[in-house]
Amino acid sequence: MADQAEKLRQLALNLKKQAEAELREKDPRFNRTRVIAVTSGKGGVGKTNFTINLALTLTKLGKKVLVFDADLGLANVDVVLGVTPKYTLYNLIKDEMNIKDIITTGPGGLGIIAGGSGIQELANISRKKLNTFIKSLQELEGMADILLIDTGAGLNRNVLAFVQAADEVIVVCTPEPTSITDAYGLIKALHSKKPDARISLVVNRVENMEEGKNTANKLTMVSQRFLKLNLEQLGFIWDDLHVSKAVKYQEPFVLKYPNCLASTCMKGIADKLLTGQDTQKPPGGVKSFFNKIIGFFS
Repeated sequence: MADQAEKLRQLALNLKKQAEAELREKDPRFNRTRVIAVTSGKGGVGKTNFTINLALTLTKLGKKVLVFDADLGLANVDVVLGVTPKYTLYNLIKDEMNIKDIITTGPGGLGIIAGGSGIQELANISRKKLNTFIKSLQELEGMADILLIDTGAGLNRNVLAFVQAADEVIVVCTPEPTSITDAYGLIKALHSKKPDARISLVVNRVENMEEGKNTANKLTMVSQRFLKLNLEQLGFIWDDLHVSKAVKYQEPFVLKYPNCLASTCMKGIADKLLTGQDTQKPPGGVKSFFNKIIGFFS
């Protein structure tokens, strides 16, 4: 049964790859990097851990992935990976370094870009530095298939700027009532500012399948009823002890414990994310994303 499911999964991915290749041949805009923001209504739901493990799972599936740490409060990407970036976006802006120079290489060829204080500098960037900055960022289009933005949590201006600028948004929540309420608040705020936003949902730390489905269905139904928004359910992740163990080792759980329940869930989410890519609308790309960000911060 498991072998049959794996064969069907591989068949779906192969068909998807074939469709993507045809799209790129017909329309070069589909060669742009797919920008996906990962966010949450409140902190402490495992958003950053999810982002890193999703990124690594996508690299295992053959995608070139970059993670941009845009959390101004607590930059935890380096903690989860056990890797400390030497340079940040600040160095790119102030020192006019090349984009390749500030990318830290993680496991499996994963690229990490630390935002740091460079995000705030976007508000005061000069025209000359802006042109250099945008020109440097254009190189990312060929470097990555997917750029994952790890935003902060909540409804502050910085978070809303990043989620509005992205092609797609993944909202992470847990089954706790406060997390569900805050997640809906974020979804409502984003939808009001960007009605055509493509928003997906991941429920983290579920104790059983029923809890995961019920939590996702609650948010899906309330979004449909009050916002007329079709929220996509990407899946859920079990409350697996291997996740906290991996954090203590400062290693992603999909690498430390590749066969645990949480890793299996992550694989399913990554598959669904890839097979569910919009084939009607090409990605905006990295240049478009950062142009929007600069506009928000200016």
